Amino acid sequence: MSAQMTSPVATPLAPLHAPTTIQKRLLAFFGPENRYLAPALITMILLAGQFSFGILESYQKTGLAILTAIAAELTLGRITFHKWLHPASAYITGISVGILVRSPAFWPYVLCSLISIMSKYVLRIKDRHIWNPSNFGICALLLLAPQAVAGLSIQWGNNIWPMLVIWVLGSAIIWRVKRFNITGTYVISFIVFSFLRSWITGHPWQAEISPITGPMYQLFIFFMITDPKTTVRSRTGQSVVAFLVALVEMVLRLFQSVYAPFYSLFLVGSAAFLLERWQESRHKPTKSLPAKAA
Repeated sequence: MSAQMTSPVATPLAPLHAPTTIQKRLLAFFGPENRYLAPALITMILLAGQFSFGILESYQKTGLAILTAIAAELTLGRITFHKWLHPASAYITGISVGILVRSPAFWPYVLCSLISIMSKYVLRIKDRHIWNPSNFGICALLLLAPQAVAGLSIQWGNNIWPMLVIWVLGSAIIWRVKRFNITGTYVISFIVFSFLRSWITGHPWQAEISPITGPMYQLFIFFMITDPKTTVRSRTGQSVVAFLVALVEMVLRLFQSVYAPFYSLFLVGSAAFLLERWQESRHKPTKSLPAKAA
């Protein structure tokens, strides 16, 4: 009798390093689908700054800015898109206004939130708005009412632990949403230009670098300059724009501009955005017209 040969059945191999349940939950938590992650981070910035240095004018004014932003977003979203939009973006805008605006009156917080949210619906090209909402609103308010409004300028000082926690969490979030190249390029450029400013002005280099440790810059590098709706699409372009923002900011600082980062992003970010849309329109294929009958 001859032995009957049978071919072995191939079984699929299990992955060598299958993610555990905890790893899956962490990836989901820090992923771009988690709409509550950015609001949680900006709330941590607010709480750390408030408990450490009392950065808010008042809880009432910050709450008013948040409620105004959310109400404007829901109303304009319903009118424009015929649906109720998620309030996370409006919450970030409102809390940014509440943190960054300094005024003894209540009306600047309402006006700045309204201008910020309305800019998303008025100043836009197709599905993208041109400016980061809170950046646009704060710049507009600082230019229109400089006697009634100021910006936050408090730094963390020697209390380094709140800053470290926020920088670590913020960097993790930005890395997960593939925007870390923007933050990293800007921070490195800012530090290099700080030494250059120190050499030009004769100021200590520590004084030139120290602003980036404050809550204003944490909002700027984690939320404003990395806004997905207003940044250019290519990673190289994003890094170039971040470098140019830091460069223009250095020039504005040499002219004693207190709010240089806001004005720099306002100018450079919008110019890069419009240039990219213009280039896209030039390379967009046009439909050929049918030949006319003789």
